[in-house]
Amino acid sequence: MTFEARRAIMANHPSLPGHFPDAPLVPGVLILDEVLAVLRVWQADYEPSAIRTVKFLQPLRPEQQFTIWLSANNSDPSEVNFCCRIEGRVIAEGQLEACCRTKVTS
Repeated sequence: MTFEARRAIMANHPSLPGHFPDAPLVPGVLILDEVLAVLRVWQADYEPSAIRTVKFLQPLRPEQQFTIWLSANNSDPSEVNFCCRIEGRVIAEGQLEACCRTKVTS
């Protein structure tokens, strides 16, 4: 099971000033925030509980479009892999842990 979404961090985001004047870069935490938001769109009943691993491989600039790809682990649905790309280049990747908020009763 996979899901994709396109995102961009606007240049007027309040976290960008100071990250770096004259050559702004999007902080990794903002990329992760977008990944978590996309997870909530894809699986509304799932709540992220941990970021198991994350690697930031390329910088992201404000206004730059990127694609977030999510993939559920078939053997363990609480594991979700993510990958963020700009035109095919991986800028960030990792694995999330999520738990279902909907309780099943019998």
